[in-house]
Amino acid sequence: MKTILASLLAVVTLAWGWDVLGSAAPAGAHPLWLLRLELMNWSGLVCIAMMSLVMLLATRPVWLEAPLGGMDRIYRTHKWAGILAGSLALLHWLAEMSGDIIKATIGREGRVPKEVFAGFLEVLRELAGDMGEWALYAMLALLLITLWKKFPYRPWRFLHRAMPVLYLMLAFHAALLAPSDYWAQPVGVLLALMLTVGVYGAVESLRNGIGKAREASGSIIAVERLAQDISSVVCRLDLAWRGHRPGQFAFVTFDDKEGAHPFTIASADRGDQTISFQIKGLGDYTRGLAERLQAGQKVRVQGPYGRFDISRCNPKAKQIWIAGGIGVTPFLAWLESLQARPSLVPAADLHYCTRDQASDALVPRLLALCAVLPGIRLHIHNAQQGAILKAQALKVCNKTEIWYCGPTGLADMLRAGFRSMGFRPNIHQEAFEMR
Repeated sequence: MKTILASLLAVVTLAWGWDVLGSAAPAGAHPLWLLRLELMNWSGLVCIAMMSLVMLLATRPVWLEAPLGGMDRIYRTHKWAGILAGSLALLHWLAEMSGDIIKATIGREGRVPKEVFAGFLEVLRELAGDMGEWALYAMLALLLITLWKKFPYRPWRFLHRAMPVLYLMLAFHAALLAPSDYWAQPVGVLLALMLTVGVYGAVESLRNGIGKAREASGSIIAVERLAQDISSVVCRLDLAWRGHRPGQFAFVTFDDKEGAHPFTIASADRGDQTISFQIKGLGDYTRGLAERLQAGQKVRVQGPYGRFDISRCNPKAKQIWIAGGIGVTPFLAWLESLQARPSLVPAADLHYCTRDQASDALVPRLLALCAVLPGIRLHIHNAQQGAILKAQALKVCNKTEIWYCGPTGLADMLRAGFRSMGFRPNIHQEAFEMR
C-alpha cells in the first residue's frame, strides 16, 4: 500500500517539477504569488491522481491482487488514497483562499497574471471552477463520515454512491483549469492518463458494472444458527461460479437494499457449485441474520477474491497458523481441502483463540477436521480459563511463516511480542476493513 501511494506521489511530483523547472517565471512576479500558484497546481494534480486511483481500485481489479497482496489490501489502499485525496483537496482550497492573506500582506503587485480565454471556453472554465468547489466540500463531508466508524453502514453506502459523480466533477475541474502549457509537457500526458483511468472507474460504478463478470446467482439451501452470534449459510450457485481456492472470500448479496458484504468462504471447493459461509454478527445487518434468511432465498455471490491461500504457504518455512474467533473460517476451508490427502499435509501448528471452548460451536468441526490430519497440531486457547496466546509461546524464528486471521488487537500484540524478542517472522494477515 505505502509503495503504490508513495510511487504515485513521486511520479506526479516529478512531472510537476519538470514543468516548473522548464517554465520561465512571469516578469515581475512576486515569489509569494508564484508559491501560491505552484502549491495550487501541485496539490490539485496529486489530489486528482489519488482520486483516479480510488476510482480504479473501486472496480475490484483482480489483476492487481498479486502485486498488492489481495483484494483486502486493494480496499485498504483505496481507503488511504481517498484520505490523502481529501487532505490534498483541503490544501488546494487553502492555497486558493490564501490569496486574500497575500494581498493584505504585499498587495496585488507581483501577482501572476491569469490565462485569458474567450467565448464558450471561458464559460466552461467558470463552470469547472464552481463544480470543483462544490465537489470538494461534498468530498470532505463524505471523508469525515467514512472515518466516523459509528456512522451506520446503510446510509454510508447510499452516500458513498455519490463519489463517482463527485469524481467526474473534479475531473472536469482539473481538465479545464489545468495550465494550458501542461498539455505540451509530460505532466499533461500523465494528467490525461489519470483522468482516463478515473473516468473509467466512475462510469463502471455508475452503471453498476463493478465485478459483474465475476458474479454468480444462486439460492440458499441451508441456514443454521450455530451460536448466539454466528450463522451458517450454505448456497448453491449457477455455472457462472468459477470455483475458489481455500481461504478466499466473496462479496455476498442476500438483500438488494442492503447490498454486498464480504464474507470468507468457509468450505473447500467440491466442484458442485456449493459454498458455505459462517457469519458472525458484528453489525446491524449481520446480527440475527439466521432469522432473516431461509432456504430457497435468492443470493448473488461475487468473487472469489483474496490471497489468503494455502497454496501460497512456503513448504521450507516453519508454519504457524493463528485464528481468532470467526477468523477460523479460512482455516476451516484449508483443513477441509486437505482431508483427501492427509499424508501430503504440511506440518503446521494451528492456534485457535476462543472466548469459551465449551460453548464455541466451531470447535467440534475444527477438532474433527484436524483429527485425520497428522501434520496439523491443534492448540485451543480458552480465554475464559485464562489461556491467552502470547508471542513467547509460539517459539518463532526469522524463518517462521505465520498466517493470521482474527482481531487486529491480538495481531498487534503478537507483532509487538515478536519485536521485543528480536524476531520479524513473515506474517500474512488479511486487512478485512472495506470501509
